[in-house]
Amino acid sequence: MTDLEKTKELSVSVNLKECSDEVLIARFQAGELASFEEIVGRYQGQLINFVGRLLSDRITAEDIVQETFLRVYRNKHRYKEIAKFSTWIYTIAGNLGRTELRRRKIRNIFSISQRGETEIDYEIPDHGINVEKQVEGKIRQESILKEIGNLPVYFREVIILRDVQDLSYEEISQILKVPLGTVKSRVNRGRTQIQKRLKNRL
Repeated sequence: MTDLEKTKELSVSVNLKECSDEVLIARFQAGELASFEEIVGRYQGQLINFVGRLLSDRITAEDIVQETFLRVYRNKHRYKEIAKFSTWIYTIAGNLGRTELRRRKIRNIFSISQRGETEIDYEIPDHGINVEKQVEGKIRQESILKEIGNLPVYFREVIILRDVQDLSYEEISQILKVPLGTVKSRVNRGRTQIQKRLKNRL
């Protein structure tokens, strides 16, 4: 019996929804398409949420997530179980999202330079304020999400991954390839900026 035949035989008795991500990708690597479909169902909404908030553009986010799954499909054998599968797929989606942001920035800079203006980069100061309070109420929640979208991308992505997607600091560090301390600092500074802006709005 071939590996593919064994996988098909096992799939009869296994509930894929109960499988871990790592088991699903292993089964997909062995040729089981249903496991890939389960991965898509499991991550599609999360990734569209993540990329959509990163870009403030849900339509483009859907295209990027589609490309993410296409890359997972084509490169399934490149995944090795040295990191969590979620880290791997978020890294792919995040890289594609940041590439799109860079493209937009280049287009914006070109457009600005055509008008004879200059680009201004605002550095956000760190006041060491740790904002951990959860905020209740739909209006305030919508205000928070709006302010997340207004953050610089290096704060926005960590806030989305930590506070919206609920990933650990360690996972975020691996996804973004930045030190753990940097992740924690950016989360705190991003939360501080949101808190300051909310005080002015609410």
